[in-house]
Amino acid sequence: METSSAGLDTASKSIIVGAGPAGLTAAYQIGKVGGVAVVLEEDSVVGGISRTAERDGWRFDIGGHRFFTKVTAVSELWHEILDEDDFLLRPRMSRIYYDGKFYDYPLKATNALKNLGIWESVLCVFSYIWARIKSPKDQSHFEGWTASRFGWRLYRKFFKTYTEKVWGIPATELQADWAAQRIKNLSLFKAILNAILPRRNQKEITSLIEEFEYPKFGPGMMWEKCHDLVIDQGNEVLLNHKVKRFLHQDGKVVSVQADGPKGPVEFASDSIISSMPLPHLLQAMDPPASEETLKAASSLTFRDFLTVALIVPEEKGFPDNWIYIHSEEVKVGRVQNFGQWSPYLVKEGRTCLGLEYFVNIGDDLWESDDAALIDRAIAELGVLGLVEPELVEGGYVVRMPRAYPMYDNEYHENVEVIRSWISQNAENVYPVGRNGMHRYNNQDHSMLTAMLSVENIYGASHDIWQVNVEEDYHEEIS
Repeated sequence: METSSAGLDTASKSIIVGAGPAGLTAAYQIGKVGGVAVVLEEDSVVGGISRTAERDGWRFDIGGHRFFTKVTAVSELWHEILDEDDFLLRPRMSRIYYDGKFYDYPLKATNALKNLGIWESVLCVFSYIWARIKSPKDQSHFEGWTASRFGWRLYRKFFKTYTEKVWGIPATELQADWAAQRIKNLSLFKAILNAILPRRNQKEITSLIEEFEYPKFGPGMMWEKCHDLVIDQGNEVLLNHKVKRFLHQDGKVVSVQADGPKGPVEFASDSIISSMPLPHLLQAMDPPASEETLKAASSLTFRDFLTVALIVPEEKGFPDNWIYIHSEEVKVGRVQNFGQWSPYLVKEGRTCLGLEYFVNIGDDLWESDDAALIDRAIAELGVLGLVEPELVEGGYVVRMPRAYPMYDNEYHENVEVIRSWISQNAENVYPVGRNGMHRYNNQDHSMLTAMLSVENIYGASHDIWQVNVEEDYHEEIS
């Protein structure tokens, strides 16, 4: 076992696991106050799911990352990392494809009426009224929660199919927590009000924002720059270092072991900020966690993700940033137009459409070779009527494991078991970010959990598990 230049033979420090938005934010914040941090990243690039993939000069965002936040401290940090001329202000345009028609999203009254028809629109409104009078008895799952706010008719049209594509399980097995995080301020009443009396660039309901900032070379630009800043502070970001063990004693982790390019290496630790998947964190504890905790960890699962990027003539693209595909006849769940995010992602005269598939590692789609996936994506573009298949000039595949923490029926109880074990046996470990907390945080909330954890290391007492849960908490710390 070797020690690195920042290893056991030096002063105590913060070891940060993962070089995504949460991990790099933590390292940067520690460096700003003169602290010592070492970031260990399993991959060969930084950014995590917020990286920008590049193939032959084309750049692909992994899922589409709007830079919009209600948290002032996060917005200020974005602009501290990148210069003002690195940002573009982009109009948000998205639509829903359902039953062979495109619905504007956010809703526009004339468009919705035209597509649904007056009679169907009336039925949807009455369905909503009935759901308000006689709410679904069980609102602990996605189906009951959403139907209570939109009515059963709209739920089945605009929520059920897409949501079950994303998660691969029935909507009754997906907990309402996910809906509460993603569409917490929205209901049919507010959607109709916005459709009839739209307010210019409203920001109260995140799902309805009309414009957002975006780094001109993609979100990875932010984290590549942040990586450089951390290095400039004198701290380390070690790529290709997969964490294998956390040695703990007397209620704290005292060292971290990783496999690096030159073999195993060990790092002393005063505190740990971990954005690695929460179950993997527990499974790496030495001595092992309790049997109950390990069972809880093994029960936490993820949904994986892949993008098939297809090159088409610019004029054959569409004006949207993305289109939600609520159609059961195709597997694709969402289609991005990367040229509408930033002209710097694409090449002159061409754009790139990213067809997004929600998968599980090991299933047919994940195991398909790239050529088969490209052929499928081209065919599905034709089925949807977006682009004639013969106009596609080429394609690329980008796979992203563990993109989404699963919100199944038992996830909340399992997370609580893990949190309890950490507080008693590894109190200097701070889980942060989407996978680190097994919570579907956006980039800004992932960053916020890291920022608050750093403050906790230096004496504060924030409850980071309340981030993206209580709106008042956001306002309190912004």
